[in-house]
Amino acid sequence: MSQTPDLEIARIHDDAAQTKGARILVDRLWPRGVSKVDAKLDDWIRESAPSNDLRRWFAHDPAKWETFRSRYLTELDANPEPIERLLDWCRKGPVTLLFAARDREYNQAVVLRDYLRERLAQTDGLP
Repeated sequence: MSQTPDLEIARIHDDAAQTKGARILVDRLWPRGVSKVDAKLDDWIRESAPSNDLRRWFAHDPAKWETFRSRYLTELDANPEPIERLLDWCRKGPVTLLFAARDREYNQAVVLRDYLRERLAQTDGLP
């Protein structure tokens, strides 16, 4: 692979037909109001989500974003197994990371997408 992987994020409540590639849920808890059939998931890697303590502390408060981001990156570094699973998916083709939060700008999938892109660039020599 010689180009940046196709790695997107979307809300689990968005139309599945509008997403590309493997659909991976990256929330620790199953999203309310979504059936497992309607989710059309390829994988649910709940261990890639922020810890319960960090998730509760953050509560999607934009004022806490930078601290949340830093703490979550530390958690990701300390938890290589789910990251490797996600990287394997990314190496196979397009991936859409799914999250349930209403806020599309301040959520863990944004941090995780950027983290995975950086890891792929380091390990696979991608731009």
